[in-house]
Amino acid sequence: MIRTQLHSSIWLALSLAFAAGCGGGAGGRTVIQNKGSDTLVNVAQAWAEAYAEKEPTVAIAVSGGGSGTGISALINGTVDLANASRKMKAKEDEAARANGVEPKEHIVGFDALAVYVHKDNPIESLTIEQLKSIYGEGGTTVNWSDLGVRVPGDSSDEIVRVSRQNNSGTYVYFRDTVLGKKNEYKLGSLDMHGSKDVVDLVEKTPGAIGYSGLAYATDHLRLVPIKKDDASPAVEPTVASAIDNSYPIARPLFMYTAGEPQGAIKTYMDWVMSDEGQRIILEKGYAPIRSLD
Repeated sequence: MIRTQLHSSIWLALSLAFAAGCGGGAGGRTVIQNKGSDTLVNVAQAWAEAYAEKEPTVAIAVSGGGSGTGISALINGTVDLANASRKMKAKEDEAARANGVEPKEHIVGFDALAVYVHKDNPIESLTIEQLKSIYGEGGTTVNWSDLGVRVPGDSSDEIVRVSRQNNSGTYVYFRDTVLGKKNEYKLGSLDMHGSKDVVDLVEKTPGAIGYSGLAYATDHLRLVPIKKDDASPAVEPTVASAIDNSYPIARPLFMYTAGEPQGAIKTYMDWVMSDEGQRIILEKGYAPIRSLD
């Protein structure tokens, strides 16, 4: 009798797990799998929590791992929504279509990709060309003194370059926008798994510089104003400068679906795009897709 009950319990657990993995759930609950961008993971989680209160029969299962991870999962058919802080690459689109998946792109907000330094770093601004020289292959800027700066507490004078791992959409966007699509990062950077890891390291390291989404800013470091070139004004990364595109490293944020969204997924995406959903992305430090009342 006990063996039979145990067998039945295991079978029920496996059945529920299978249903959840297929977009279903116990008691008719719909589970939408949402994975990808580390930049978007906090707002995606906030969306999921708010939507659960609005639609208790729908659960949004959110996980990070990077834009590339989310897009790969969409290509393989294991998620319903892929979050990305960069556009899909041509080879990813081709792989998806070869697998019977037709990716549909949705812009869900905008972000100012901020450049962070230690709170004691006195640098007033940086140009795109200076950032390229710091991060790019062949760049000659290796010390803060090369930029006319002395950082208190940094006896080595060396610029500690903090970057992201190459499955990150932030990594790709920064490379394409700052270094140029045909260029690569120079070796020797400290490549962090997530945006919070970048911020944490820069906070603790006087000679560090890093880049990450604006929403990860804290009071314990400085955001460097960026200039397109020597003749341009220095623009601070803000929600407003992301909306009006005056900040040189502003970018759209994406969610990808397999074809036009249908059913519960469409209803959820419509809500994300609504004023209610867009107020949440604004509260999390990102720019909404339109002006809100």
